Amino acid sequence: MGFTEIFVSTHDEALKRAAALESGGPAAPEAVRIPEISDFEIERLGDLAGSAVHAAGADYELVMVDVASDALLGVPDAMVRVLAELLSYETEGEGVVLDEVAAGWAAEEDMPFGADQARTYVRQLAELASTVDPAAKSGLYVWAS
Repeated sequence: MGFTEIFVSTHDEALKRAAALESGGPAAPEAVRIPEISDFEIERLGDLAGSAVHAAGADYELVMVDVASDALLGVPDAMVRVLAELLSYETEGEGVVLDEVAAGWAAEEDMPFGADQARTYVRQLAELASTVDPAAKSGLYVWAS
């Protein structure tokens, strides 16, 4: 299995990034590259994050953004919001839920990493999501090999 790269970009720049990745380009410095997972695991993270911040049931399915690349997917706005919310969302008396989400994600079937690495990835993805600016027409994108 290859890797999945998640990044913030405009649509046009995301298409350029996808073309670079399809040509074997290196990881972008501002992107999060996770080896040995697919877009499905990113969707599962969205489901877990949504449940943790009491936004379960929203559509966290990644969507194809352009026929130019079937490997490039867009993260729905609802998922961007819940990921960003993980940085500050607290449950009463239990603290920030990011660690809980990371542990649940690491426990998913066939995950190639443990809770500590998952915590790092979830924090990085939450931080990326918090930088999405609809006014600048940026979005969160997933490219999966």
